Amino acid sequence: MTVPAQSSTSSPSSLSSPPSSPSSPSSFAPRHIGPAESEQAKMLAECGYGSLDALVAAAVPPAIRVSGELSLPEAASEEEAIRELRALASKNRPMTQMIGLGYHDTVTPAVIRRNVLENPAWYTAYTPYQPEISQGRLEALLNFQTMVSDLTGLATANASMLDEPTAVAEAMMLMRRASKAKTSTLVVDDECLPQTVSVLRTRAEAVGIDVDVRDLSQGLPEEFFGVVVQYPGASGVLREPGFYARIGEAAHEAKALYCVAGDLLALTTVQAPGEFGADLAAGSSQRFGVPMGYGGPHAGYLAVREGLERSLPGRLVGVSVDAAGAPAYRLALQTREQHIRREKATSNICTAQVLLAVMASMYAVYHGPDGLKRIADRVHGHATAVADALRRGGVEVVHEHFFDTVLARVPGRADAVVAAAREAGINLGADGPDLVRIACDEATSPRIVEAVLAAFGLDGTSGEAGRAIPAGLERTTEYLTHEVFHSHRSETAMLRYLRRLSDLDYALDRGMIPLGSCTMKLNATTEMEAVTWPEFANIHPFAPAEDAAGYRELTDQLSTWLAEVTGYHSVSLQPNAGSQGELAGLLAIRAYHRANGEPERDVCLIPSSAHGTNAASAVLAGMRVVVVACTDDGDIDLADLRAKADQHRDTLAAIMVTYPSTHGVYETGISELAEIVHEAGGQVYVDGANLNALLGLAKPGEFGGDVSHLNLHKTFCIPHGGGGPGVGPVAVREHLAPYLPNHPQFPGAGPDTGVGPISGAPYGSASILPISWAYVRMMGSAGLTEATQVAVLAANYVAARLSPHYPVLYTGQNGLVAHECIIDLRQLTKQTGVTVDDVAKRLIDYGFHAPTMSFPVAGTFMVEPTESEDLAELDRFCEAMISIRREIAEVASGTWEVERSPLRGAPHTAEQLAGDWDLPYDRMLAVYPGRTRAKGKYFSPVRRIEGAYGDRNLVCSCPPVTDFES
Repeated sequence: MTVPAQSSTSSPSSLSSPPSSPSSPSSFAPRHIGPAESEQAKMLAECGYGSLDALVAAAVPPAIRVSGELSLPEAASEEEAIRELRALASKNRPMTQMIGLGYHDTVTPAVIRRNVLENPAWYTAYTPYQPEISQGRLEALLNFQTMVSDLTGLATANASMLDEPTAVAEAMMLMRRASKAKTSTLVVDDECLPQTVSVLRTRAEAVGIDVDVRDLSQGLPEEFFGVVVQYPGASGVLREPGFYARIGEAAHEAKALYCVAGDLLALTTVQAPGEFGADLAAGSSQRFGVPMGYGGPHAGYLAVREGLERSLPGRLVGVSVDAAGAPAYRLALQTREQHIRREKATSNICTAQVLLAVMASMYAVYHGPDGLKRIADRVHGHATAVADALRRGGVEVVHEHFFDTVLARVPGRADAVVAAAREAGINLGADGPDLVRIACDEATSPRIVEAVLAAFGLDGTSGEAGRAIPAGLERTTEYLTHEVFHSHRSETAMLRYLRRLSDLDYALDRGMIPLGSCTMKLNATTEMEAVTWPEFANIHPFAPAEDAAGYRELTDQLSTWLAEVTGYHSVSLQPNAGSQGELAGLLAIRAYHRANGEPERDVCLIPSSAHGTNAASAVLAGMRVVVVACTDDGDIDLADLRAKADQHRDTLAAIMVTYPSTHGVYETGISELAEIVHEAGGQVYVDGANLNALLGLAKPGEFGGDVSHLNLHKTFCIPHGGGGPGVGPVAVREHLAPYLPNHPQFPGAGPDTGVGPISGAPYGSASILPISWAYVRMMGSAGLTEATQVAVLAANYVAARLSPHYPVLYTGQNGLVAHECIIDLRQLTKQTGVTVDDVAKRLIDYGFHAPTMSFPVAGTFMVEPTESEDLAELDRFCEAMISIRREIAEVASGTWEVERSPLRGAPHTAEQLAGDWDLPYDRMLAVYPGRTRAKGKYFSPVRRIEGAYGDRNLVCSCPPVTDFES
């Protein structure tokens, strides 16, 4: 969705409601903002200020401040917002969706919907970077990896990708890196999903890859580095078994790699790609219990044969051991993370679709291999029944062999058949004037089959039909043999399994997660409520536009509001992660320079302190990265910037800068920075990661930015879901608006002159946009501004309380920070040997998730308390950190050796309390340190995990249950 700020179909004034101040009982803002007015007064006193306005005036440079309120609708109450969402939802038209093309109706088991999708223990969790307190979601992700690996017949699968087209795009990049072929040609099956082909073209053009789409039955070129085959094809076709093997043989003879884009449900009945020579498999797990949601979010997958696992992009869960030698899960091969590899990163993906991957994996756990096979056979049976009835009625069925999708030839009648089906509440697919596509799925019933046949003018029932899978292509190998896929057949067992896993984890429903730059704030229940409504959940992304009128109105409104709060002209909601928003913004800049006749502008300046995805995204956008130095106080070195801008004056494309800065302060030189870059002909990309410190106070589009991506899963309350879903809209000034993402399969989803699709669906992860819509709608201008002010207050309060005990590394004007602060442990580590890891693990014993470790400076913590934590929780965190400082002093004084201190021993498990104890500190100090409450105490389920062991002994699928026995 791309909407200029001034052209929304519904202006903010059309949604006005009776005035309601942020402090009135019906107002949402006090529910979102943790500290009450009396608590804010105490916090302000600690910081030395008398009011929020005074604090903000001292912290935020006057040159970037906005005057007046944001032009937003008057804040709605929770009840009013739900009524308005109901009204929007009523304008959508859920149909029986038989369009196919990678999106299918599915049935989400109620036990999974209630206990995963609607459960804050799962959806408010963060990425499992602290593995000791993430064992539940890591086990669920290992189940996902095992499921994908088994079904594809490949050795290793990662922990999910953003969607199918971007997964195939990542496979393209992997094949290019790993192939020994000396060419830049990728061959793509003309039966690949059209949105996959479009995303491949968008991604390939920027990095110099030639995408050759062809009928593979006519042969392959002499030279190519990779080939992608859709299995089954977009039209439903299944080729004869030898076809798939011959493609693999030809690829390997050309020293190329072979990727199969496979349907996981089909893979329960047809031969696994790994069995006929595939090197990689990619696709979507959407039809494993995840609603269509107008295109997302869904968990893509990517699996590889043995030998390619260390080239896999994204996250990979592996099995390691803890300090007691017991098996434990962790993210494996973490050196591939973008903040370490930067411009050498092979992917800019820094998130996943964890919540959706958990749902898909639990769908497999719930049904088991036999249940999945029954579903697949039923789906296939409906498809063959449709085909048989069509043939008997004189309608040509194009393909003899298929799994779930029947392609019927009705010369000149396709539109009439589709229209007749719509009258019966069914969406079919039309491929031109002559072809109708009928995709059966888990929700298909005999009644639906009869209605489909009636749309063709055929009477009677479908009857029985045989199999339409080619001889020799039927699956004969086992899958999902691990105990986990056989142990939870009853709902009682499933419910308890989900509860057991969530109990192992630490999420926002337990306590504060003070991660810097990640903005782990309240994900309100009212904001979440609409996500599972059928009117939002059951819309196909390629359904006729009139079926999604409510979605269109919601996205128009949200785009307008986002443009208003950021000061930009237009917003695209298509990117389904912050990394994709970065790429979209940089591609817009690249296209702008090319349209101006300056294709040589390809240098992207990036500060040395920037998040690593910035550099990785720049490389994927076809740009060359030039690093700009930072000063000793963390600010961008403007002198070095001037020198670099002048040096690359003729080739400068852009600078990527985070504001407030990555080190957590409002840099006073941001306007000057923009002037320097603009004067040299470049564009200014303002990374929106820290927008939580700007809303209502300053607008990037007005203080120098040309483009920004916005993390809706941070500032705008979409929950992190254990590491996904995310939404990363891109916002631009008017001159860049013609180059925002579009979608060839859906006119109107972007400008005709756009760069192409960034995500598979026209509107990205549309089904979770109601969350951010509700947040803005209920907060209004005053609420959003107060939230920003309190976020700044909370960070400065934490800095003020901890500064007598730990150095606060960077501060801005008047000694203040923005919405996060960096606590420096480096000198303490030098003096005592106590590391940032030790403090992070010790915080688990105190009942906390650790802050962000060693970013942007190694050996430090970055703390972002957000506006949603009340004073009691802020004080609990500060007291824990102060108590840990006293423990560090005990190490310094010689009371404990660091190796036998509670810091190095952390986290301590309940199991340790019952065993032998030979440590120089007592058990109570180990597990109930400081003022830790005994009641409701969170215990880490494992001791400190040894990461290196897991990387040396890479195991990325479910180990036997016996490995976990004492």
